[in-house]
Formats: sequence, structure tokens, C-alpha cells
Amino acid sequence: MEISATGRLVIRITAADVGKRVSVRQRLDPRDTGGEFTDTVGVLTSWDDAVLVITRRDGEAVRIPESALVAGKVVPAAPARRRGPSASYGELARVAARAWRPVESEWLGEWELRAASGFTRRANSVLPLGDPGVPLDEALRVVRDWYRARGLPAYVQIATGAEGTQEVLGAELAARGWVREVSAELWTGALAPVADRGEGAGAVGGGGVVLARGADAGWLGRYQRRGVSEVALRVLGSGASVWFASVPGAGGVPAAIGRCVVDGRWAGFAAVEVDPGLRRQGLATEVVAALARRALEEGASAAWLQVETDNAGARALYGRLGFAPHHAYHHFRFVADPAGGG
Repeated sequence: MEISATGRLVIRITAADVGKRVSVRQRLDPRDTGGEFTDTVGVLTSWDDAVLVITRRDGEAVRIPESALVAGKVVPAAPARRRGPSASYGELARVAARAWRPVESEWLGEWELRAASGFTRRANSVLPLGDPGVPLDEALRVVRDWYRARGLPAYVQIATGAEGTQEVLGAELAARGWVREVSAELWTGALAPVADRGEGAGAVGGGGVVLARGADAGWLGRYQRRGVSEVALRVLGSGASVWFASVPGAGGVPAAIGRCVVDGRWAGFAAVEVDPGLRRQGLATEVVAALARRALEEGASAAWLQVETDNAGARALYGRLGFAPHHAYHHFRFVADPAGGG
């Protein structure tokens, strides 16, 4: 906290600092001049009607009354992570988008409107990568109309917790009645250590892992999304260089599967699934390691993946493989008002 020469805590932020990363201390009970305190660090996303809203790295918006403030200051950007490759949010957002393409898209300024008949929110949401080129309310009207015309709910994907992400835009959506429904994180790591894991470290596809360019019936039989449509197959097959991995299992259904997209220096992993009865036997590690070895052969050196915040098993696995969180992302859905407006 900021401390003056006299040893007093000082508030050194104003409404002009909206959009900056700040650290504040507040009283838990604004009426108690003593009492307990708590600290909050994040992006100051708004300061209206004597209330500050600070969006933390995990996307949580914390509301703080002015009367509860004890100290506050602008703080530098989060220090560079020591684990994994260096990458900006913009680079990763574009790489991740290229690895999971919609069947239809349209640009509104620097916002990409994406649709794929409802198959996954990632392929059916707006990816804001800059200025939409029109005022925000007009942009959101265009978004709502575009998705309504396709019979889909309107979603906007908002990232938090890294330089260049959209905490302020998320706060603006929340203020307009958009509801945050799903949160996940994008993790990054070095590729070579991942490739060295598993029993088949000496050869691509070792350890009983079979690699293919397409998703066959067996792979789809293990995939968690049942009844995969033609649209879903197009999304799954999209990307610069796509590989599907399978560990043969009983009845023609693989014991484990995975997907990888190689795009320049990046290898993106997804759809890692294991037969529930065969978990904790290292099959997921074998799948990811085999895909990583293939990606190394194609010139990749860095890896990324997306994992939901409540998937404890996957988070533990990827942590052991050397991955660490880079940023969080959230899907905000438009909810029509009771009068039918919007």
C-alpha cells in the first residue's frame, strides 16, 4: 500500500485511472474506523456513483464503496511469468481462434462474430480483438441482431488477467445486463518437456498412441460430445496442421484420445479424454506426449491448452506437465429484458 512520509496510508487513485491495474485496501465495514481490512489487486474497470469496480485476474468483479477505501495506488503490470514461453494475449487469442474455426464469421471492425450452429461457445461467440469501429451500444446491437438471425444466443468472449485483455469491456457488458456464464483459462508451457514424458518418448506415436489426420468413428465414440454433427466435424478439423491421437481400447472405442493443432511455433492441445475406468494410469500423458513429439517434428516449440476452472483433474495433470495459466476467459450472454427489448 502507498504510505506517506508521515506514515499514513494514502489514496492515490482517481476515476481517471479506470483501465489501469491498481491495488487498494478497504475496510470490511465502512462504518468502522478501525476494524478489519482486505486488499484487492486488479484492473479498475469503473468508478461511478461512489463505487469502484475492480476486476481481479480470475475475472471476479469486486465492488468497493468509496467510503470503505483506506489506500490505493496504480501498480505496474503483472511481472513476466517464469514458466512457459513468453507470449502476448493478442498472439495467443489469434492462435487459439485459428485452432477452432467457426463455419461462418464476419468482422465488425476488430471484433470477429463467429457461428457454428451452436457447437461450443468458442465457435459461437464474438472475439473482440480491438475496436469494433462503432460506439459500443451500436456494436452490441449488431451482435445481437447477427446471432438472432442465426437462431443463436449472443455471446461475447472476454479475457482477463493479462496485458491487453478486456476487463473494462467485461464490466461494460455486465452493466448492460449481459451475464457471465462460463469461465476457463488458457495455459501455456514449453513443448519439449511435454514430449519427453510417457513411455514412448523415443518415437512419435510410441506408447500405443496412434496418430491420424482425421477423427474416425472410434475417436468420435470416445469424444465427450455425443451426436457430433457435420458442423462439429468441420470445427474439429479446422486449423493449420491438425492431428488426432487415439490409444486403442475395447470394442473399437479408444481408451484415450486427444487433438492437437500445430500453428507456427505453437501446438494447441484439446479434447483429451480417457475412459473413466482407465483413469490415473498415465494414458492422458501418453496422448499429449505423442502429440507433442509430432508437433516438435513440425517445428513447434511452445504449447497451449484451455481448461475450465472447475476441472481439478485436468488442472493437476497439466500442472505436472509444466503448463501454467496465462489468462482467463469468460463468455458473457445477452439476456433479453422482461419487456422483450434489446
